[in-house]
Amino acid sequence: MTPPESRLPGRPAERDTSRSSAPGGCADPLLGLTLVLAEAVLGALPLLAAAMSALAPPHGPPGGTAREWAPTVVLAALTAVPAGLAVALLRNRWHWAGGMQVLVAVALCAAALASAVQERPDPWADRGPAPTIAPSSAGDSPPCRSGGGNGACARGGG
Repeated sequence: MTPPESRLPGRPAERDTSRSSAPGGCADPLLGLTLVLAEAVLGALPLLAAAMSALAPPHGPPGGTAREWAPTVVLAALTAVPAGLAVALLRNRWHWAGGMQVLVAVALCAAALASAVQERPDPWADRGPAPTIAPSSAGDSPPCRSGGGNGACARGGG
């Protein structure tokens, strides 16, 4: 057994008590705001280009699904940037900046989902109306089990 006065690594007296790596003052919120503004400016460019291409009149064959899904794909790709930054910042104890990046990532994810579920043109619309079944003359009567034709059941001979 070791004597109590020996110094083992990891004891409270030997732990590194140097300055913490967590930011102090207003550096953390300031970094968060700077990142949000930078993402807003840089993320608006590809999103604007995708939205404009989706709204432009088609020049190719009809039914271009890539044009319809472009804003959704761009939003989903842009969501990865603040999500990755949030993980890195929160692991390094930049709580304000990481929290702001989490909020931006959640907002972009919600926008991507909203863009994905919005009404798109129905791909089956050009197939024409669905065939309708003509109502029977017997109305809502049960099937005929008398062995005769449907006319006998319709007259009540069922």
